[in-house]
Amino acid sequence: MDDYLLILTLTGAATFAMAWMPGFSKKTGISYSIFYILAGVVLYLAVPEYLPDPLPQNNKNFTLHLTELIVIVSLMGSGIKIDRPFSFKAWSSPLKLIGITMLLCIAAAALMGYYVLSLGLASAVLLGAALAPTDPVLAADVQVGPPNDKAKSEVKFTLTSEAGLNDGVAFPFTWLAIVLGLMVSGSQVSFLEWFAFDVLYRLGAGVLIGWACGKGIGFLLFRISEKNGPLASRDGFLAIAATLLVYGLTEFAHGYGFLAVFICSITLRHYEKDHHYHKELHSFTDQTERLLLSLLMILFGGALVMGILQPINKEMIIFAVVFLLVIRPLAGWLAMATSKIQNREKWAIGFFGIKGLGSVFYLSFGFSEFHFEHQDQLWAVVFLTILLSIIMHGLSATTVMKKVE
Repeated sequence: MDDYLLILTLTGAATFAMAWMPGFSKKTGISYSIFYILAGVVLYLAVPEYLPDPLPQNNKNFTLHLTELIVIVSLMGSGIKIDRPFSFKAWSSPLKLIGITMLLCIAAAALMGYYVLSLGLASAVLLGAALAPTDPVLAADVQVGPPNDKAKSEVKFTLTSEAGLNDGVAFPFTWLAIVLGLMVSGSQVSFLEWFAFDVLYRLGAGVLIGWACGKGIGFLLFRISEKNGPLASRDGFLAIAATLLVYGLTEFAHGYGFLAVFICSITLRHYEKDHHYHKELHSFTDQTERLLLSLLMILFGGALVMGILQPINKEMIIFAVVFLLVIRPLAGWLAMATSKIQNREKWAIGFFGIKGLGSVFYLSFGFSEFHFEHQDQLWAVVFLTILLSIIMHGLSATTVMKKVE
């Protein structure tokens, strides 16, 4: 059998089916990610010798950059569909989740990693940093609709904006884990340097470059193009082009590209907010994200078959269950305790801290910068947590959102 032709055929079938998956998921109430994971399991059980190795530890650069790509595309799409303009008051709910929930989740996961899983301090902090962010890729069922959608939901707005913000804000804690690892190994690093550069400078650079690029791209698309016929363009792929451009520029400046892409998308979204072109931009990012997601979920299912969960033990299962069902919901509710929304909405926001491919990226990134201990165990517990999150949230999101709203 020709491996290349088989992979092309399966890729075509997977992405072809994705065209109908959102509607199918809405009708069944089951996230399409679950179906693609099952497809990956079946394929890697049937013909593993003809398919690419799905284990992330055997494909470090591929895993790092493919998850990086889908996250930044998802961040651009998330920002473009948020109708609410930014202000500290209007965005108080997601900011509370960033400032309270995320920090509590990082601390709790790190403590459990250290005391329950017997990880080293650096590895435990990396685990917390990887699992704390709400994933923008797998959270489609609990996010707001397309631009200028008439339906309004505080829960969906909060979860969408949280997923966009915390993928950038969690980065300093990944670097903190790296710094701790370097300190233990005897390297000359300091917490002051980490705070000044990895926290203050990189966050500031991400915000500033993202805002400037959003303004500049908005001016080009909605001012220059409108007034100059030959320069007029309404191609949706410009959203992907802007994503790559902003991310690259920010990373060249050593800022946080994830944060810059989301800030850029929010800024661009509110430049001529009611313009119909925003729907074109969102539609293209959504299609690109779903295409990449179909392939990555098949590889995720393949990794399950090929033994990514082999190191799993009782303590890891306890960790994943407690983190998803106790730590995140409770931390989310505490952050929202003073908000003027119904109690069931607070619990829904706390519960749907969906874990996904962003966690895979953070773990891959950490491993690319420092040789952490217990890497196989970290892969296993992160994949287990993601799998349980996909099943638990994927089966309940549609039903719970309808009841909450």
